[in-house]
Amino acid sequence: LHHYLPEAAKRDRAMYVPIPELRRLFGSIHLEVVPVPHDCTDGFLCAYWRRPAAYLDPIVRQNISSLATLDEHSEGLARLASDIENGQWATKHADLLTRDHLDLGYRLVIADHP
Repeated sequence: LHHYLPEAAKRDRAMYVPIPELRRLFGSIHLEVVPVPHDCTDGFLCAYWRRPAAYLDPIVRQNISSLATLDEHSEGLARLASDIENGQWATKHADLLTRDHLDLGYRLVIADHP
């Protein structure tokens, strides 16, 4: 998605609380990696990492906060559609097509609140 829709990634980064800030707020924290399965049904931003055609569906985008305001005719969506249709996406990301899950940066933050 960073390649096709960098504005969505930028919007998401602006919403995240940085780890150092979480440590400042909560003191000691423990982070657990939350891998995203290839068939994830939750519908959040990275849920469709192995099924990128889902991002072309306006209903899917409307249910993802960082994509809901995208122009339906955005250049990034047009490039994604073209790359899927002509097979370039599958060629560029062949390594993803064999993976069952992926670490996409999601973390479970466990903190003992004083």
